[in-house]
Amino acid sequence: MHPELFRIPLTELTVKSYGTMLVIGFLAAVYVIRRLSRDITPDPNMITNASLYALVAGVVGARIFYVVHYYGRFRGDFAGVFKVWEGGLELLGGVLGAVVVIILYLRYHKLPIRRYLDILAIGLMLALAFGRVGCFLNGCCFGKPSDLPWAVRFPYNSLAYQSQVQPDPKRDRPEPELKLPADFFESGILKPYDQLTTEQKQQATAGPYRCLAVHPTQLYASANAAILTGILYFFWRRSRKTDKEGVRKIFAGAGSTFALMFILYGLVRFFEEFLRDDNPFETAWWTIYKGGTISQNLSIYMFIAGVVLMFVFQKIFTGKQISGKS
Repeated sequence: MHPELFRIPLTELTVKSYGTMLVIGFLAAVYVIRRLSRDITPDPNMITNASLYALVAGVVGARIFYVVHYYGRFRGDFAGVFKVWEGGLELLGGVLGAVVVIILYLRYHKLPIRRYLDILAIGLMLALAFGRVGCFLNGCCFGKPSDLPWAVRFPYNSLAYQSQVQPDPKRDRPEPELKLPADFFESGILKPYDQLTTEQKQQATAGPYRCLAVHPTQLYASANAAILTGILYFFWRRSRKTDKEGVRKIFAGAGSTFALMFILYGLVRFFEEFLRDDNPFETAWWTIYKGGTISQNLSIYMFIAGVVLMFVFQKIFTGKQISGKS
């Protein structure tokens, strides 16, 4: 875990690994989107502009989702809502925010929305593949304890460690997974590493009180996103070929790749949550899967939306073929 890559000389500022991977993912996504949209855009710079707007909207949407999800942490601290640099972003909120802004941008410039959304889907998954590596370096989005050979241990006082040494009623965990002696705490809060005794430091790093090994769910998610990027790309190529040749094929119309992203990512994220150990369980009125996490319930809605969009786009595609407008 390396949340900070390095400190900028002569300052107190540090370069965060999570932000760095997000930027790399964003640049990779913009490059791919520009390449794939060469034959449908009058000006490639419009793609770059749309991507920049989407990036800002994504950060705002991700932060809004996080604040709503953990609103209790911001009671009495309104200024804390805007401290994005301290962490706290919900990926699904970022995706929804980016998609909404992209659609508005495309409508304003009268560009083919469904074709651009297909390409955007590929770029989003590619960006996610890099972003989840940032999650791993940052230590967030951690998994459940595991004894698998590839399970990883995070350091003392990491998010995973803090979760394991405290009870978590919101995850139906009345007792901590890793019980520490009382002298590791001060006023109920885990002591900083530099305030531990030499013996405690040894126990917390290599002894009985080191962090339990957990599933590297961030790397699972990164690998899944990379695989989905490939699947969506080949599905998009099939759709483009079908569109150009005017051949009738099922689920090959413009917009189908975007819909498939919702379906596949919804499925993957739903099952991924069973291995994660960070999100609280939800029982709100809007939840379909009672006792699941907010991400699992949003994944169900994403899957449903993807299926609906797939059939809607197929109907539009078939209708254009029949009318001779393909």
